[in-house]
Order: sequence, then C-alpha cells, then structure tokens
Amino acid sequence: MERFGGPAVGVGRKSSATDMVSDADREAEAAIVELIHSERPDDGVVGEEGAAAPSSSGRRWVIDPLDGTTNYLYGFPMWAVSVAVEDDAGSVAGVVLDPVRDELFAAERRSGATLDGVQIRIREGTPLERSLVATGFSYDARRRSEQARVLERVIPHVRDVRRGGAAALDLAWVAAGRLDGYYERGLKPWDWAAGRLLVTEAGGTVIELLGEPPGLVAGAPELAAGLFSLLGEDRRGV
Repeated sequence: MERFGGPAVGVGRKSSATDMVSDADREAEAAIVELIHSERPDDGVVGEEGAAAPSSSGRRWVIDPLDGTTNYLYGFPMWAVSVAVEDDAGSVAGVVLDPVRDELFAAERRSGATLDGVQIRIREGTPLERSLVATGFSYDARRRSEQARVLERVIPHVRDVRRGGAAALDLAWVAAGRLDGYYERGLKPWDWAAGRLLVTEAGGTVIELLGEPPGLVAGAPELAAGLFSLLGEDRRGV
C-alpha cells in the first residue's frame, strides 16, 4: 500500500512484454517468506517471484505476493496477496488479502470460509442465463485469441462477464457471492491455491480443465457444470 498509486519502481518483464513484475512484488514475497521461515522452518515454499525451499514436514506454502501486478502499477484497485499452505491432499488453509478494501478472505479445510471473520457462502440458485461470470486472459497473444473464441461462446448464455485481472480476487468473490462463477485457463498454482479452497469451503465446486495449460471453472455445483459445458471442454476432473 505504501507504493500503490506512486511511481513504479524496479519494473521488469516476465513471460512477455506485457507481463510485468515490480519491486513491490519482490519485497512482498521476501517479507512473506521471511515470516514463514521464522515460524515454520521445516515447511517448503514456492512463490511466483522465485522463492523456493524444499519441505521436510510434508507441507508447502504457495505464495502470490501481488496478484494483479498490472492493475497495481496502473493504480487500478483490483489486486491482492494470496497465500496457501498445502499437504499431499491439497490446500489445508489459505488467505486472500485485498489491501485496498482492507478485506481478508480465509478458509481452512473442512472449516468453512470467512470474510473478516464472518462466514461466507457462494451464491446459489442462479440460472446460468442470469449469472455474472468472471474470467481472465493470458499475456500470450496467440492464447488470448483462443480465449476470445471461448468468450464468444460463453457471453450469449450468461448475464454478463467481468474481467478484473486478479484471479485470486475473482475466486474470493465467487466464494463471497459477489460473482456467480469464474473460469480461466493458463494460470499458475499460486494464482489458485488459496482461492479454490475459498470456493469449496464456501459450498462451491471447482472443476479442473485438463490438458495444457491447466485451468478451472468455479461456482455453485449446478452453475459450474453449466459453465463447463459452454466452454466446449471434453475432459474434466473435480
């Protein structure tokens, strides 16, 4: 928050000329990793900006220190910090922090999901044709063209589509009922590790899109199934 809205510092490029990283990303990840190492030195770590440590405990922390970097650098208030801890069965606990709105979404396996300590549930009973759905797009031009064709199939059959630019917040907002559903292909484990647990602990379903690059569909069970059908995928895993 100290840097948000100010001049961008230490900006670099990652997967493409439009995929950016900044000193805010790097310093946030360093702070998170330092805290984890001090509290749980035997746990593994993997972070978007390169943090990596092996695990001797069977647990691994998955960190996106700034999901929505492009939004952040433009001063667009749609970005978050996402942290989850996993074991062999998947995410055990996860948080998505929205510093701009001062909102903390949290979930623990088999214990439900909360927003600032208050229990949250997905929005249920919305027909697909009246659903508000979120998605995202790749930084790769060829893949973006493919995603545009998918969007062309989806948009006539839903109320509307939003593209916020921060997958962790999209999933958190599905969990909180601010969105009916979400789909995207092509993100990394740190984009989804906390958010998908939020959705399932809030009563939703996550359908994995198999193949490369991987993806998912999230929402209430019936809506997620309908949205999955619109995508034209021929395989799925739940």
